[in-house]
Amino acid sequence: MIKVLIADNHPIVRLGIRQILEAASNFDVIGDVSSTSELFSSLEKINPDVVMLEMDIPEINGIATLRKIKQEFPNIKVLMYSGQSEDVYALSTIRAGAFGYLSKTADVDYITAAVQKVSEGNMFITNELAQRLAFDEGTQKPRRFFRKLSTREVEVLKLLASGKRNKEVAEGLNLNEKTVSTYKARLMRKLNVDNLVDLLQQAKALELY
Repeated sequence: MIKVLIADNHPIVRLGIRQILEAASNFDVIGDVSSTSELFSSLEKINPDVVMLEMDIPEINGIATLRKIKQEFPNIKVLMYSGQSEDVYALSTIRAGAFGYLSKTADVDYITAAVQKVSEGNMFITNELAQRLAFDEGTQKPRRFFRKLSTREVEVLKLLASGKRNKEVAEGLNLNEKTVSTYKARLMRKLNVDNLVDLLQQAKALELY
C-alpha cells in the first residue's frame, strides 16, 4: 500500500482526493492537514510515502514548504498540485525537489497515476505539459520567459505580484531586503522590463496572480 498525506486548506478538496485514492486498491490516505504547521506536526508522527502538497497552503508558501520537507524528511516524496499556472510552477517545483506537479484542471484519473509514479521515485508531469515544455508555442510568447527564471525568482515574483512590498517578501522568504531588491532587478532584466508596473504585467501574463 502506498501511504499518502494530503496537505490542502480546502476541506472539500481534501475529501475529494481522499475518496479518489481510497477507491483504488493500492493507496492508504494516512492523514490530511490544512496548514504547514499541521503538516510538519503530522510528519513527526507518521511516515507517508508521498505528500500531496497544494502550492498555496497557508503559513509557508508551497516551494518553501517543499524545501523544508526535503531537508527534514528526505525520504518522503512530494507531489505538488495547484490551480496556478502549470507552465510556470511545474518546472519551479521540480527544480526545488518535487517529484511531480499536477494541475487542478487535470483529469481526475491523473491523481492516482501521479501518486503511483511519484511513489516509485519517478518524475510525473502530464503529457500535455511535457509537449509544451519541449516546444515553444507561438501563441504563448510570454511563457517562454519562465524558463529563464530560477525557483527563487518565481517565488519573489509571485509575492510581488500579490501586492507584497520588499520587506514583506523578505520576511516571507526569510531573506533580507537587499537580496529581494537584487532579485527584483534580476527579474526586470530577465523579463526585459524597466519598471515595477511592467514587471507585474509580465507576472500577469505568466498567470502568477
